[in-house]
Amino acid sequence: MGLYDSYQKEVLEASLWLLKHGYFGSLRGTGGNVSARIAGHDGMAITPSSVKYSDLTPADICIVDFTGAVVEGKYAPSIEAGMHAAIYRERPDVNAVVHTHQLYGSIFAALGRPIPVLFDEVAFALGESVEVAPYALSGSPELAANVAKTLVNRANACIIQNHGILALGKNMDKALLAAELLEKIAHIYCLALSTGKPVTLLPDATREMARSLRDYDVEQARKKS
Repeated sequence: MGLYDSYQKEVLEASLWLLKHGYFGSLRGTGGNVSARIAGHDGMAITPSSVKYSDLTPADICIVDFTGAVVEGKYAPSIEAGMHAAIYRERPDVNAVVHTHQLYGSIFAALGRPIPVLFDEVAFALGESVEVAPYALSGSPELAANVAKTLVNRANACIIQNHGILALGKNMDKALLAAELLEKIAHIYCLALSTGKPVTLLPDATREMARSLRDYDVEQARKKS
């Protein structure tokens, strides 16, 4: 078994799950990307660019370092590899990143509007708010910088203006859960706004508790890095 086999398998399985459940926006497209940090290395396993997920094998998942250099793989890595690397550098608590074009999350990307998390379970998993990273061209250093700057809030998700969403986790399962919870809260918030009635927010004390838990996780990860 090779050094990267488990990471490649994990990334492919997550990609196929997201594809099956409609998180990439199209069953035929290649939109979105998934990565996993390689423990003990400044590198990651990441989906390749412009190859249908349904056509991939684990060996097709690219291994790249955080400068973007390809370590292993026959395909070019996702054009968003720089954005994933920027997240891993900024957030030592994050070991998996999911970038999707899921429907309700993308509504708020089009609106350029943050999503308040509204429920306890979402606050503790994602943070006290899902903020918006300013638009920049896909794959550009500007987009990577905008995302990294937004995620200093230590949340486990953010919206990319006029683009899509990002979900993060200390492992792949947590990153997928973050994507699910973001879609849930985006759907509920969209419907709540459509009523024209005020949307109630979580109490300040609960939001502060969620912030404190996220701060603790990040600081513990920094100490270990």
